[in-house]
Amino acid sequence: MRLLRLIPLYIALSLGANAALAVELPELEAMRVGDMKKLNFHSTPKEVSDKEFYLADDAGLGTLADYKGKIVLLNFWATWCAPCRAEMPMLEELQVELGGDDFEVVTLATGRNSPAGIVKFFDEAGIANLPRHQDPKQAVAREMAVLGLPITVILDREGREIARLRGDAHWNSDSAKAILSALIAEQ
Repeated sequence: MRLLRLIPLYIALSLGANAALAVELPELEAMRVGDMKKLNFHSTPKEVSDKEFYLADDAGLGTLADYKGKIVLLNFWATWCAPCRAEMPMLEELQVELGGDDFEVVTLATGRNSPAGIVKFFDEAGIANLPRHQDPKQAVAREMAVLGLPITVILDREGREIARLRGDAHWNSDSAKAILSALIAEQ
């Protein structure tokens, strides 16, 4: 019975979290259609992991701080995850269309994913514009409370998490592009 009384409180807090950002960017709420309704904006930005991850092609180590100054769509995925594989071409399209100095799609394979398996999948899927970074010990994922895959988060120019979407989505949809374009336009 006590749990039932907490449900309205949880719903109110969830709606309030999205309302705080909607006040700053009111047009975002109208843009959230289709899969983007699952995109939840935080009432205040959250700090992200400072753990290192492996850059593609043995290029060394990187952190999310390396992307400060641009809007980042960070996708946690794995080669064995069917929904992750399905959305990768859409993330590729998003990077090709919007990527540049102000925006980047960053893919981070978390857990056990062989570099050769990632390369093979990217080749088979025709993915040429996304990074093949890895978080093999799930240090970044664990610190960012990534439970299940795929998880996609949006980072602001300060490198803080401002939104999160659990599960797969059509990242090449007009709704996703409109939301990200509005965030990119914010200076």
